[in-house]
Amino acid sequence: MENNYTEEMTMAQMMDDIEKSMKRIHAGDIVKGKVIKVNEDEVLVNIGYMADGIISKEELSDDENIDPRDLLKPDDEIDVVILQVDDGEGNVILSKKQADQVVVWDELNDYLASGTPFEVTVKEVVKGGVVAPIKGIRAFIPASQLSVNYVEDLNAYVGKTLKVKLIELDKESRKVVLSRKEVEKEERELQKKEIWKTLKKGEKRKGVVTRLAKFGAFVDLGGVDGLIHLSDLSWKRVLDPKEVVAVGDVVEVYVVDFDEKKDRISLALKDIKEDPWNESVKKYKVNDIIKGKVVRTTNFGAFVELEPGVEGLVHISQITDKHIAKVTEVLSVGDEVKAKILEIKPEEKRISLSIREAEDGASEEVMQYTNNEEDGVTIGDILKDKLKGLKF
Repeated sequence: MENNYTEEMTMAQMMDDIEKSMKRIHAGDIVKGKVIKVNEDEVLVNIGYMADGIISKEELSDDENIDPRDLLKPDDEIDVVILQVDDGEGNVILSKKQADQVVVWDELNDYLASGTPFEVTVKEVVKGGVVAPIKGIRAFIPASQLSVNYVEDLNAYVGKTLKVKLIELDKESRKVVLSRKEVEKEERELQKKEIWKTLKKGEKRKGVVTRLAKFGAFVDLGGVDGLIHLSDLSWKRVLDPKEVVAVGDVVEVYVVDFDEKKDRISLALKDIKEDPWNESVKKYKVNDIIKGKVVRTTNFGAFVELEPGVEGLVHISQITDKHIAKVTEVLSVGDEVKAKILEIKPEEKRISLSIREAEDGASEEVMQYTNNEEDGVTIGDILKDKLKGLKF
């Protein structure tokens, strides 16, 4: 009898000790737990109680289509709310989404105070920006805060995970405003410092065209912008950068020059090695008659394109024998003309031309033929030497 009593006391003491060691829980409590098992319908969580807790799919997230296995894995530590201590079958019913909505405000306050970036996933586009949920809280990212660059299509951000900073928080009105732009600005400053350290004249770099202007195109080299002047976009004459590039184009450019103090980088899209002037020195000779197109007129003459990247100047005095006050009295941009090469200066990339002498040369030869009394002489015979130099 005494032994049985002793055993009963020992058993009761053990049960009491076990009960004392177990966590006391009540409906509405927020506790921490560790994920034990996850399947497509629910999550099993150890909350330090005599029974494990169960989170149904509905109490896991506001997203009805979420697969619990995509959100949690075994050994993950999470906050949960106790919904029921006993559901009638000995199970503790938990809710993660309700706990998140309580705990999230403390986390958001910490993010705002520290300025620490964190990740969110954009869910939808709304008027003036996009929405990214944070543990059940709708956070707003204004269009102006999505990027340092202008964002044309907000829909392109739906489904994307962005690193953001919290810039405005009001728990009472449940207002949460985020900025990706602030993170980008910090990232670009770091990239910018690295670029200035490694930049070299003549090197080739990849970049993205960010903006077009009348005088050229701006290219983001990864934190700092460089400018490709119109004259450095192509060897041929370019009147508008749209003829060569568009915003968003990925391009390979040459670093022509840079000045860190002035925050300027000059770039070139054209390859210096492909300079058509290098070949023109071999191709053209003084006294050659060439055919070209008028590409620009000035007060002092007209520029004639012999081929893309190679132009010659016809001085106003070399356009015609007649006296003219303006080049435009005789020539217009787009006119096809024949001209004689008077001078070539490769080192200065200059070719001097004469339309007048090209015409006079042909007239003189024809007059010689007219006055020639020898029978059987043709215009072809007389002009054959001149024709050898013609280039069309």
